[in-house]
Amino acid sequence: MDPARAADVVVVGGGVIGLSAAWRAARLGHRVTVVDPSPGAGATHAAAGMLAPVSEVTYTEEPLLRLGLASLARWPGFAAELAEESGVDVDHRATGTLDVAFGADDLAALSDLADFMTRLGLPVERLTGRECRRAEPMLSPAVRGGLLAAGDAWVDPRRVTAALLAALSRRGAALVTERVAAVEVAGDRVRGVRTENGTAIPAGRVLLAAGAWSASMPGLPPEALPPVRPVKGEIMRLRGAPGLLGRCVRGTVHGSHAYLVPRGDGEIVLGATQHEMGFDTRVTAGALWELLRDARELVPGVTELEVAEVRAGLRPGTPDNLPVIGPSVLPGLLLATGHHRGGVLLAPLTADAIAAELGGPAPVAGPDRPGGPGGPGAAGPAPDVPVTAICSPSRFRGKGAPAPSPAGRRP
Repeated sequence: MDPARAADVVVVGGGVIGLSAAWRAARLGHRVTVVDPSPGAGATHAAAGMLAPVSEVTYTEEPLLRLGLASLARWPGFAAELAEESGVDVDHRATGTLDVAFGADDLAALSDLADFMTRLGLPVERLTGRECRRAEPMLSPAVRGGLLAAGDAWVDPRRVTAALLAALSRRGAALVTERVAAVEVAGDRVRGVRTENGTAIPAGRVLLAAGAWSASMPGLPPEALPPVRPVKGEIMRLRGAPGLLGRCVRGTVHGSHAYLVPRGDGEIVLGATQHEMGFDTRVTAGALWELLRDARELVPGVTELEVAEVRAGLRPGTPDNLPVIGPSVLPGLLLATGHHRGGVLLAPLTADAIAAELGGPAPVAGPDRPGGPGGPGAAGPAPDVPVTAICSPSRFRGKGAPAPSPAGRRP
């Protein structure tokens, strides 16, 4: 398809969110054009790929838990459909997450977290230190206990973006590897985009899915811009033998949350730092030292592995840590951004929410208590809520630019 031809939907941003939404739109029969100078090379390329809403639950962010559980439930079907259509296996594995503790204080905090999870009806199993090492023999002997979230999963984000690009190509979607110079607005509605090379792409709808750059998109009035900010995260990839770890392992080390995510080919991803330093994507020596130091506390053998890659990405954060999904105040403009650390996890749900705006069925975020009647001590499940009711851009209207909120409190 000629990119200069009119499209039904132009997607600005070629990360996992933009590509997933573009694929869903193309499956509905829309003419789709994706515009990104380097598709898949942003935050998605640096992501570890954890699909872990249960093990990453926080005390103050139950709406985000709802979204995560709803999207996690979509991942098996999403991965299977994508693999069938693209011919690319995205390495989706539902092997769970093991969250471990070392000292007495960490163990007590983990126990409190387990109580909170149980009240929500979340499926989690308490393990002794010996049981943790039986599940993952390479764990440090200093581990004293842990929680196993057996329903958590992981996926390879780089394979996901490769599969999405292949599926979009097979659907006849256009890919323009240029930077958007401006969103074109006329008559109080969006009319398309113009690239830095002068390519004009008329469109009935524009989906802004440019991650951390979404808040500074030229051509849009201030009231239409989402309040997102860049949050830097650095990761390290180590090359090892398959089987060193069977599942994601995480824990609190030196006051920060560290994780190790295995890949089917033996690679292990260590992550991740979190710094608010604008659009700085430099990988620092201090960050690498922290990543290795914390990973060694969890799995001492990682220091013997070959370093395959170090990388920094910019996560798009919002004031309330929830994504921004749905119609903007400007007619014709849709938003799908602000997913912070959950872009890969929330991609299927976000894609379905955008597809609903284009004529597909509307997805809902179900109960935050997946155990049916609510689990021990619960009053019962909360009702299903449309995703756009939780993530609507309208929640920020008239509020100016709120100060960034801290991450949800966790012990």
